[in-house]
Amino acid sequence: MGEIAIAATERIIRKGSGLRVSESASKALAEFLDEEGVRISQQAALFAKHAKRKTITNEDIKLALKK
Repeated sequence: MGEIAIAATERIIRKGSGLRVSESASKALAEFLDEEGVRISQQAALFAKHAKRKTITNEDIKLALKK
């Protein structure tokens, strides 16, 4: 399991749906968000390195999300 808390994903699902949420649904979303977060971070790191920076910026994240 990744770094994203199950309780946080449960709140996200409830906020978006207004329905009760099973633990397995919360875990599934947490796993997906963790994997996507890693993928986006890796892409953002490439943008930062290309710009000869050691710090990922908000703009790097935005560019990675567009890609």
